[in-house]
Amino acid sequence: MSQEPNAIEAQLKAARSGEQGLPPVDQWHPELSGDIDIRIARDGSWFYKGELMERQALTKLFSTILRREDDNEYYLVTPVEKWRIQVEDTPLQAHSLRAIGEGELQELYLTTSAEEVLMIGKAHPLVVGTYPGSDEPRPLVYVRHGLEARLVTSAFYDLASYVVENPKGSDNSFGVWSDGFFFEIGQGA
Repeated sequence: MSQEPNAIEAQLKAARSGEQGLPPVDQWHPELSGDIDIRIARDGSWFYKGELMERQALTKLFSTILRREDDNEYYLVTPVEKWRIQVEDTPLQAHSLRAIGEGELQELYLTTSAEEVLMIGKAHPLVVGTYPGSDEPRPLVYVRHGLEARLVTSAFYDLASYVVENPKGSDNSFGVWSDGFFFEIGQGA
C-alpha cells in the first residue's frame, strides 16, 4: 500500500469482516510504516496533505480502520501496514441524539460523523469531562479500539433534556440513563 488514500481504499475492500462489516483491526499488528499526512481537525474534517478530503465515503471507510494505541497515537491499520495520523481532538463526532423509552429503561442513541449508530451503554459509555485549562465540557462516547466520539454542541444540548438527579441521591450529581446504566454528567450547586 502506498500513502495514497485511493490505494488504502482498494486494499480494504477485500478485508471487510466482523461486527457491522467492520474490518478486524484489533487482529492486525503490522509494523509501523511511517507517518501519513492525514489530519482530522477538531470539527471532524479530514485533510490529506493540507487539502480537505471531500469524499465522505473515503473518510467513512478510513474511520473503520482507525485505532488509538497505548502510546495515545492514532493509526490507520491494514493487515500489512500501519500509518500514524494526526487528530486534533477526537477522530469522530457524535450528533443526532435519539431516545427510546423513559427513566431507567431509556436507551439513548447517537449517530457518529461516520454514520454509525451507537447506543450509550456498557459497550459505548458516556463520559463528560472538560478541556484542559478550561471549564468547557468535553462529552465523549467510547466507540471502539481506543476511539472516542465527541458530542457536538447540539447533541449535548439534546442530552441535557434527559438529565435527572443521581438515583443514589447523596452526592448532588446528575446524569442520564441509557441501557440500564446511569452516566454522570456533572455536579449540582
